[in-house]
Amino acid sequence: MKHFISIQSIPRESIDKLLDRAEQIARHRPTGRPLSEKILGLLFFEPSTRTRMSFESSMLRLGGQCLNLGGAESSVMKGETLADTIRVVDGYVDAIVLRHPRIGAAQLSTEFSSVPIINAGDGAGQHPSQTLIDLYTIRQSFPLDGLDVGLLGDLHYGRTTHSLAYALAKYGVTIHTISPKGLGFPLSVKRSLTRFGACVVEHESIKEALPHLDVLYVTRIQRERFPDPASHYDTLHSYRITPELLSNAQKHLIVLHPLPRIDEIDPGVDVLPHAKYFEQAKNGIPVRMALLLGVMK
Repeated sequence: MKHFISIQSIPRESIDKLLDRAEQIARHRPTGRPLSEKILGLLFFEPSTRTRMSFESSMLRLGGQCLNLGGAESSVMKGETLADTIRVVDGYVDAIVLRHPRIGAAQLSTEFSSVPIINAGDGAGQHPSQTLIDLYTIRQSFPLDGLDVGLLGDLHYGRTTHSLAYALAKYGVTIHTISPKGLGFPLSVKRSLTRFGACVVEHESIKEALPHLDVLYVTRIQRERFPDPASHYDTLHSYRITPELLSNAQKHLIVLHPLPRIDEIDPGVDVLPHAKYFEQAKNGIPVRMALLLGVMK
């Protein structure tokens, strides 16, 4: 791979190879320091905990080094364009991990970079490396083909759910969308999924969808999308995942969340066998190690 920008552009066979490599890394960490001569640039213009730290940890485990450019400390604050920032950083590093609030920023950056660009989230666009982690975590419990997967929360602005839906379409998965009115998939995402031949079933109620699911992928319902606190509270309460709710789920159901979690999953769920979201976060290391090797070695 030259760049890693969009999950749609990665063939299923390549995704499977990356997941296989991540599984090998989880079992047997690479010997030596395969990226010992490499430097990874981390350009994060939005807050991040898991993505930034797991990329940095992965690079260090492979023997390489990292340069961190925080948005608040960069010349972007002086008015420098993203294009100029990429042109400059390109001369300092061997690959760039970019998070930016603007949709399409990662794709745009490829026009100005001679080193690989990895999209770590572009506004409400995509988050393809998170999708690899999601697929890897699901694959630890089930074969990916033919599952019923529920995507719950803010699906309109949620870049993790966009990327995951595109990837699931490659595996013949039935995608169950569960969201409040007005926060379903954007029309552009719906059209893309239709072109991919995806089977999408829309729900407004989690209770209606839950008994059919093998996987429930939960995301945050953002307060800023609602006109007043009361309407947000009512909606959040209707979509909150609790131990009582999960008593109606299939025993093999797994619950995922890209994190951070706010109120959408009751802490009582954490001790249930359904809960896989902290394991999902841990899986960021072997998956992103495999990805870095794929673009830098």
